[in-house]
Formats: sequence, C-alpha cells, structure tokens
Amino acid sequence: MSPTLDEIRRAPKVLLHDHLDGGLRAETIVELARESGYERLPTRDPDDLRQWFEEASDSGSLERYLETFAHTVGVMQTRESLARVAAECAEDLAADGVVYAEVRFAPEQHTSMGLSLDQVVEAVLEGFERGSRGREIRVGTLLTAMRHQARSREIAELAVRYRDGGVVGFDIAGAEAGYPPTRHLDAFEYLQRENAHFTIHAGEAFGLPSIWQAIQWCGADRLGHGVRIIDDISVSGDGGTKLGRLAAYVRDKRIPLEMCPTSNLQTGAAASIAEHPIGLLRRLHFRVTVNTDNRLMSSTSLSLEFAKLVEAFGYDWDDLQWFTVNAMKSAFLPFDERLALINGVIKPGFAQIKWQP
Repeated sequence: MSPTLDEIRRAPKVLLHDHLDGGLRAETIVELARESGYERLPTRDPDDLRQWFEEASDSGSLERYLETFAHTVGVMQTRESLARVAAECAEDLAADGVVYAEVRFAPEQHTSMGLSLDQVVEAVLEGFERGSRGREIRVGTLLTAMRHQARSREIAELAVRYRDGGVVGFDIAGAEAGYPPTRHLDAFEYLQRENAHFTIHAGEAFGLPSIWQAIQWCGADRLGHGVRIIDDISVSGDGGTKLGRLAAYVRDKRIPLEMCPTSNLQTGAAASIAEHPIGLLRRLHFRVTVNTDNRLMSSTSLSLEFAKLVEAFGYDWDDLQWFTVNAMKSAFLPFDERLALINGVIKPGFAQIKWQP
C-alpha cells in the first residue's frame, strides 16, 4: 500500500530548506499588521490573504514570487513579532511530524524599525526555543545574506558569532540572474577559515554556471534547489543516462540537493511534479532531499511534498526513509548528533509505521 498523507504526517521527517518569512500563518500576518500599523496588505481576511499569497506565487516567475515577501517581512520588524513567528514555525513543523529542521532567514531584512542584527537573531532563536519546548522537534537556524546586497561578510560573521547558540550555518538567497555567488567570495572564504557550514541558493532560476560557481569557487556544502543540475545529464531514448562532468562531480562528492518540488513549479523551474528532475536524480542516487521552501506561498507542508512525490512516482516507505536519512546526513549538526537522530528516531519511527497492521 502507498503511504497516505495521514501516515506520512506521523513519520519522523527532516527539513533543510525552509524560509521563516515564507511560512507565516495568514492569521498571524493580519494580527501583526494591525498591531504594527502595516497598511499594505492586499486584504485583511486571513482566508483571502492565504489565497492571495498562493496565487501571487504561482506566476511562473521567481522575481514575482519574491515580491510576496514584502508583506511577510513587513510585519516582522519587532522583537516580539520575530519571536512569535519563529515559535509558531516550530509548532507548525512539529505538528507535521518534522523532528529536525533548519529554518533560514535574512537578518538584514528585519532592521527597518531599529533592531540591530544581533537583536534580530536573538529574537528568532528565542522564538524557536519557545516553540520547540515540550515538542519532538529540534530547530537549527541558517542566517541568509541577500545576494543583491553587500552585507554577506557581516552576516557570515554574525552566523559564526551565534553558532553555539542555535545558528548552524549560512546561506545566500535572492534573484540569481546577475548576482552570481562569486560576488560574495569574501564571506565564503571567511566561513571556510572558521570551519563553518554554508549552503548556497543555486541552480533554481539560473543554470549550470550558478551551480559550478557555488561549488567550485565558493565551496558550498549543499545546494539550495540545484534543480538545474539536470541540464548536465543526457537521457537517451532507451532511458540510459550520461552524466556531464559537473553532474558526475556533484553525485560523486555526495553534495546534497535541497529540492523543493512545489516551489519549483511556481517559479517555472519544472512543469509538473511528475516531470520534476527529482525523479531522475533519485533514480541516479544523487544526494536528494525533499523540502518546503515557503510553506505559505506554496500552500504546502513537508508531508504534502512527500505525498505528491508518492502520487507522481509511486514511492514507498523505503523511498521516503531514503530521502529523510539523506537530509539528516546532510544537516549542519555534529556527526554524533546526526547519527543519534537517524538510529534513535528516524529509522525506528519509519519501522513502526511501515510494519503496523
């Protein structure tokens, strides 16, 4: 029997690519807008607002998709609002069966009402701690620098400063075209010298050069999306495959791909779930992980992403466990802690669901 959505919700899951400002509850946005005097929401009705976000995000354009964040970021400018959003994020992920998550956000986008970068980070860490308390979830934080800005070294130093307090790594995000990762080489070289972990958004809206730069110039530990690696794989009429040098390198080095299927459909990186490169990449045993990207904009959850893959590719519990173990192996946590979650939580959790009558 194929795993059902309810069963998948009960399975212990791992999430590596989720944006804090892309996962707010619509009700929370409306309340925070009222409290802070934010006047630019398209509607004050939570149901209508939820629908607006989904439709505005479904245009097939990454640039239009990114515009929706003006509203979520707009209501996340105080210590209280940041802590609340982070706490609710942890609660929502735990309710979906996520046992470990790395949630990313850009501190530089939350300072318009006077908060310092340190205050922003501390508020979010406080919220994650509060939302995780008493729940079967652990949340690590990734600090993101915006690739069209020039603050990446500053944010990288911030990530290192808080790495013993819950920040597990660094990321760059934003429109890829015209803003290659090499613009931020200084930040990546600093992180490498500090033995710090980082992922880079690459190969989503832009192709192989973005992936090549992220890995070979910048030294990324993981690729955010990386979906365009498919452009370096040829498939013959009989289903045979030939990997180009970059694709072969990514597979050989087990570089994790943070795949976000629904989001990729919205931004035009794939035409349908059934045609998403994740199917071929899983068959070829790339280090594929499954993620949500932005739960509000994509109207999704990690369980829902898995359910869509089950429907499109006929995946079973072994496939879902494979994706989950891949993600835990790729997390920016110490090795012994990753192993403890794999052997103590994930494998027993899947076994229990798989073998129950």
